[in-house]
Parts: sequence; C-alpha cells; structure tokens
Amino acid sequence: MQTAPKKVVNAWAMYDWANSVFNLVITTTFFPIYYLGVTGDGNEATKTDYIDFLWYEHGPHSSLYNYTMATGFLIVALMSPILSSSADYKGNKKSCMRFLLTLGSLSCMGFYFFKSDTLLLGTILMITATVGYWSSLVFYNSYLPEIAAPQDRDRISAKGFMYGYIGSVLLQIIGFVLVMLAGDDAKAQSNAVRLTFVLVGIWWLAFAQITLKNMPAGKPSGDGQNKNLLRNGFQELGKVLRQVKAMPVLWLFLCAFFFYNMGVQTVMLIATNFGKEELALDTTVLIATVVIIQLVAIIGAFTMSRLSEKFGNFRVLMAVVLLWIVVCVYAYFFLTNKWQFFGVAAVVGLVMGGIQSLSRSTYSKLMPVTKDTASFFSFYDVTEKIAIVVGMFSFGFITQMTGSMRNSILALITFFVLGLVILLFAYRRTKTNSLTESD
Repeated sequence: MQTAPKKVVNAWAMYDWANSVFNLVITTTFFPIYYLGVTGDGNEATKTDYIDFLWYEHGPHSSLYNYTMATGFLIVALMSPILSSSADYKGNKKSCMRFLLTLGSLSCMGFYFFKSDTLLLGTILMITATVGYWSSLVFYNSYLPEIAAPQDRDRISAKGFMYGYIGSVLLQIIGFVLVMLAGDDAKAQSNAVRLTFVLVGIWWLAFAQITLKNMPAGKPSGDGQNKNLLRNGFQELGKVLRQVKAMPVLWLFLCAFFFYNMGVQTVMLIATNFGKEELALDTTVLIATVVIIQLVAIIGAFTMSRLSEKFGNFRVLMAVVLLWIVVCVYAYFFLTNKWQFFGVAAVVGLVMGGIQSLSRSTYSKLMPVTKDTASFFSFYDVTEKIAIVVGMFSFGFITQMTGSMRNSILALITFFVLGLVILLFAYRRTKTNSLTESD
C-alpha cells in the first residue's frame, strides 16, 4: 500500500494536537493538583489528607483519585469491543469517534462546576471524560494502518505524538498564565483553573473537526444483516485473540506491552500527585516540571523513530524499558527534592513519547493485513486499559495500605522488569523466525 497524501496524514496527526490537552492538563497537571486541593483538609502541615466519600471512608484522597481513574479505564476496556465491532461492521468509525470526543470535551467543560461541595459531580465527569478520551483513541489509532505504509508508520506515529506535545504545551502555558494573573487570591486561582478546564474542552472539540473532516469514510465489513453488537463485539475480540495467539511475535509483544505500559501510564497519571504529597512541591514547580516533560518528549518521540530505523523496534523498546527501570529505582531510593524531580522529569519525558509512539507503530506493523482495523486496535486498547486498571489500582492500594506513594514505586519496577523480560523473548523469536522488521 501507499501512504496517504500529506493533507490526510497531517489531519490525522491533528487529533493528537486536539486531544493531548486532556492528557496533559486534565490527567497530568491542573486537574490532579486541583483535585487534591478540593478534597484536602487545607492544612499544609498534614502530609496525607483523608476523605469520606460514599463507600470510601477515611482513606487517602490520592487513592480515591487512583480508584476513580481505574474505574474509568475499566469502563473503556468493557466498551471498546462493542464500539469497535460497530465501527468495523457498520463502517461508522468516524461517527463513533465524533461521539466519544464530544463526550470527553463536554465533560472537561463541565469541570467548571466541580468544587468541594460537588465532589460526586467531579468524580462522574472524571469517569466520562476518561471514557471519551481513551475510547476515541481506539478509532484514531486504527486509522494508522489505513493511511500509512508499513515503512512510514514509525515516522507518522511519532509525528502524531509530536503534534500532541506541542499543542498541549501551548494550552498548558495559557492556563499557567491565567493562574499567575490570578495572583494570591485563592478564589481567583480556582476560577482560573476551572476556566482552563473549559478551554481544554473547547480546544479538543474545535481542532478535532480538522481530523473528522479529512479522515476517509469507513467501509462496512458486515453483510447487512442485523447483529447483536454486544455479542458480536466480544466475539470479534475472541477472534482477534485467536489470530494474535497464532502469531508468536505479536502475542509476546502484547504481553510485554501489557506489563511495561502498566508502569508507563501509571507514572504519567500519578507524577504530579507524587510530587505534591511525597516531596511537598508547590503548584508552580509541578506545572513547570510537566512542561519540561512535554518539551523533552517531542525530542524523544522523534529520536526513537529515527533509532528504530537504524536498530529496529524491539532493540529500541528494550533499551527504553531498561531506562524506565533505572528511573524508578532512582526515584524510590534517592528522589527527595525538586532539582532531582526536574532531572527525573527530563529523563521521563525523553522516554515517554518514544515508548508510546513506538509501541503503537510496532503493533501496527506486526498485526496482519485486515479490514477489521478497529477490532485489532480495540484488542490493543483493551490490553492497554486493563494494564492501566491494574497499575492504578495497585498503586492506590499500596499507598492506602502503607500510607506512602513511594512504596508503590516497587510495583512499577516489577511491571517494567516483566515487560523487559518478555520483550527479550519476543526479540529472540523474531530472530528464530527470521521476522526481522528492520533489525
């Protein structure tokens, strides 16, 4: 196949530009910090704040955040097969994507009404925003093998992530300026942060229209007969599972991805909470740190795509996962101040964009040629989301049991080590089977 025209490729990458503001502003910086402030006791001398909420009594409020996120990801994992089945069978991939991104963006705008006395509303919106964001990515990612030839997928996947990092940093800076203009007035700061949430929703919804306008229309793979999409969705997932198991390298890659992604996504989702609770860093430092991560990630995504051309995807992935292990070990034993936090953030940024971009393109190159791209990426998505559920729940549970987020890093180290070991087996299998990609 030939890679689609530049206009289509750029429009595809623009969805990263549109949606990455959610991943940065909502899940990584402003919202976690705002959430801890809204649910905290307001006493800076208290290292760990406790909260009573529905079934969750007298638990650390950071753990409640982890459990809420895990719930959202679990819903995504359950919905994904049904949505992808509909997209492939009816050819309505673009319509599904439009509905989900609209749900996510409107949820972000709804955060404007999230205050200390509307915790339930904020929790519900966090779940619906998570569902909208992550579920829309199933369809976005599934376009990659449709618009890019195999030899171009690493480069185009990296291009999407680079667009995302640049766009999200721009809105992050806008939000940061709004907070700075609010001065020391707590109420004005709260209004500025909640206004930033609204801007995230508007940005996401507006720029996504460029992608929706230019992506190719879906082609139905069904026979026109009515089918039970619920049953068919999970049947399709089972069908993909059987195909994946028949391809040893792809199966081993997904197993490795399951474990190392558990660590990657958990780090991204809890980094600011860790800095706030364990290191007592102020909001300005945390926001500056995340900006550093995003800027370095642009370089990382580009560099990893180039390195994969020279050394092959598996070698680069193994090196990156090994670097993640080093970062986690350092964070557990030595991370105690903001300067070390900056240093760790720079390294995390370098490997964060690279490992996400390379994982997506590696999967798209290993999967078989098929019309059911949404179903195959649904399987990838379910693997990713279950990994996040396990990662977030493990982190929250260990934090709740021990009273310290630092102890939870041990779980992350375990996830990365398991991922590295399985990647090594997958790489050896490529050599045995002469499936060399570019190695």
